[in-house]
Amino acid sequence: MTAATKAEMGFERHAYARVGLLGNPSDVYNGKALSFTITDFSATVRLRPSPELLIQPHPHHDLVAFPSLPHLREDYHCCLKIGVPKHVEVWHFQFMQQIGITYNQKNKRKAARLFDLIIRSCSSAYLTSKVSRLQNEGYYGGVRLLMAICKVFYNHCIQNNISLKAENFTLSYDTNIPRQAGLSGSSAIACAALNCLLDFYDVRHLIKVELRPNLILDAEKELGIVAGLQDRVAQVYGGLVYMDFSQEHMDKLGHGIYRPLDVNLLPPLYLIYAENPSDSGKVHSSVRQRWLNGDEFIISCMKEVAQLALDGHRALLQKDCTELARLMNRNFDLRREMFGDDVLGSVNIKMVEVARSVGASSKFTGSGGAVVALCPDGEAQAELLHKACQEAGFVVQKIKVAPSVLSDEELTSLSTC
Repeated sequence: MTAATKAEMGFERHAYARVGLLGNPSDVYNGKALSFTITDFSATVRLRPSPELLIQPHPHHDLVAFPSLPHLREDYHCCLKIGVPKHVEVWHFQFMQQIGITYNQKNKRKAARLFDLIIRSCSSAYLTSKVSRLQNEGYYGGVRLLMAICKVFYNHCIQNNISLKAENFTLSYDTNIPRQAGLSGSSAIACAALNCLLDFYDVRHLIKVELRPNLILDAEKELGIVAGLQDRVAQVYGGLVYMDFSQEHMDKLGHGIYRPLDVNLLPPLYLIYAENPSDSGKVHSSVRQRWLNGDEFIISCMKEVAQLALDGHRALLQKDCTELARLMNRNFDLRREMFGDDVLGSVNIKMVEVARSVGASSKFTGSGGAVVALCPDGEAQAELLHKACQEAGFVVQKIKVAPSVLSDEELTSLSTC
């Protein structure tokens, strides 16, 4: 099959969930990080050529499929109650497609009024439970992420004189990354979409690997997501990566220094997560303001957290699991001191404490919702970890580390400074 034929058929690209091993959340504060991706969970984006540019909502994650009109009415009014008019527009768009009305500025108000009239005629129930579902599971889904990365990608190409062919496409996505679990599910969707765009327009060689995480983060910033570059670097590179986000590098290069490492350096690790995780998007807010205000305690703690990533890099090279376990515990303890228990959440803290109750080291994979654990005493300790987690009602599984996703050509192109 020729390259042209493959392009006509479209592209399917994946991005894996991310685990922050050490250094997070110092990546937001010009620190360092040691992270890796896992094959346990991933996001998939599909791109196929089409006459018009179309972003397809996911039937579950974007809440556009319902058992009946009454169920749709419940979710619709919940969205209005908690203020998500852009998501409601997605429903209007889908409705207009079904009744054969072209979606444009002239007709969308007409269709919206008709849509609302139909919905308001249906019975209503379980409003409180539906609001809870939307708040816990998220109500924007991946459509907003796909739109944002398309916009950022296009703007970057214009600003850097990168020519794009005049062809349209349809984007769709799927993901099995647990929501709000601190596994970087949002950026995985954006990363997979960016890879589709790079290949569809054949510009992968024109956009540096080191700059691609910036594009993904810029897309998420468009949506008000507060985060650092760590997750995006891990997902663009794949595998195990050591990262240095010092201000000097950021100012000089426009990105950090990222070093892919051999995934075989990692000891066996375990993922623990709750079925009702916290909202990882809210966890940085107060600490960042204190850091910007020059709070000496926060600045000192963040410097120590960043140093943990560097020390962890050394521990991996020396195969020192005892030291790695100590560093992981210290990483969480510092986060707890800075953010406080109210921000971290009781369920998240309990996951860490359950792991530590059997002597395992543990810390958040991200900002909360999931924990990465190391059993320095081996398989017997891992069995105790499984038992303790199951008794506490948490999901636990051995982590499968993903390999690097960069081609030999891309690896050769990486900055060596």
